[in-house]
Amino acid sequence: MTIISIHQPGYLPWLPFFKKIMDADLFVFLDDVQYQKNGFMNRNKIRTSSNSLWLTVPVHANLDSNLNQVTIDTKSNWPIKHKKTLLINYSKAEYFVEIWTHFEAIYDTKFEFLIDLNMHIITVMMELLNIHTKTILSSELGILEKGSNRIIEICKALGADTYISGSGLPGKPYLILDDFAKNNINVKFYDFQYPVYKQHFEPFVPNLSAIDLLFNEGNNSKNILLNSKTSHSD
Repeated sequence: MTIISIHQPGYLPWLPFFKKIMDADLFVFLDDVQYQKNGFMNRNKIRTSSNSLWLTVPVHANLDSNLNQVTIDTKSNWPIKHKKTLLINYSKAEYFVEIWTHFEAIYDTKFEFLIDLNMHIITVMMELLNIHTKTILSSELGILEKGSNRIIEICKALGADTYISGSGLPGKPYLILDDFAKNNINVKFYDFQYPVYKQHFEPFVPNLSAIDLLFNEGNNSKNILLNSKTSHSD
């Protein structure tokens, strides 16, 4: 059995993204799909003393731009703002110093394309979470189909017989399950149960970037993610 999962590489992704990578034999970064404004491709949430806050990377994108074509607004001082915001809100977290050494250099690097920034961050976060799943970019496969058929063709190209999908939008309603069955591909829907872990502010706030877990739990982050629960449905 070969299990794959597929998702767009976003900015500072949250825990369900990394759980899907962890549980797959092969993970496909969907980099050649249309950029989604106000999605998670260029932003995510972090914890603050009052609740949470969006960190957004300013970009240049047309309505029909693919993610791997989107450029970053290099005239903006967003790296300084993001560094300052992370320092203000996490400097007292237990593992801040240890984890920050891996991220500070990222914000000191000039990236032209959003995809390069996102992939660099994801690679660092996978290393910190000790995730060694094999990965590939969808653009390397040259598959032109759209929608549900695109997912099926990716599975077929990679010899996968099981596909992990999110249970919400755009996952479950997006897929034509009869077509997956005809191609002998089993679909497992994940309903991620967000784990409660130690945060340096109270009360606990879920659905944040995985960087929140790393700053607060350090080396224990992998075990927390590994033991997090997912409700499965076919």
